[in-house]
Amino acid sequence: MFGGERGLAGHSDADVVAHACADALLGAAGLGDIGEHFPDTDPTWRGADSIELLREVAARVRAAGCEPGNVDCSVVAERPRLAAHRDAMQDQLTDAVGAPVSVKANRAEGLGSLGRTEGIACWAVALVVSNRGSSGERPLIEGA
Repeated sequence: MFGGERGLAGHSDADVVAHACADALLGAAGLGDIGEHFPDTDPTWRGADSIELLREVAARVRAAGCEPGNVDCSVVAERPRLAAHRDAMQDQLTDAVGAPVSVKANRAEGLGSLGRTEGIACWAVALVVSNRGSSGERPLIEGA
C-alpha cells in the first residue's frame, strides 16, 4: 500500500480503484461486471494484479466493438491520503485502459464506516464509443 498504510483484503489484490474502472468499462460496453468475467469462486484470480485485470477488461471491451473514451473515478477514503499518489495512479490506470483515467479523492470526514477507516469506496463512470456500424454489427475489416 502507500507509505506503510494498511491495505485492503480481497480475492485479488483488492485495488478498489482498478476494480471500479473495470466495472465502469464493462457496464458502459454492456458486458456485465467484473465478477462475471473474473469470479472470486475461480482460484485462477486469487491474488491477481488488478491493473492486469483492468488491461484485460479494456481488451475485452475493444473485442466487443467498443473503444474506451475515458474513465472518471471518485475515491472516498480517510487513509491512505491519495493526493501525493494521484498522478502516478492516473498514469498507471490510463496505461492499462489505453484512454484517459482521472482520479479524485474525497474524505468521509469521520462519518460512518468509511470515516472510521473500515473501508474505501470508489465510484467510476466510463465513456465508450461503439465501433459497430449503424446496424449494431461490427464493421467489416478489409482483407479479413
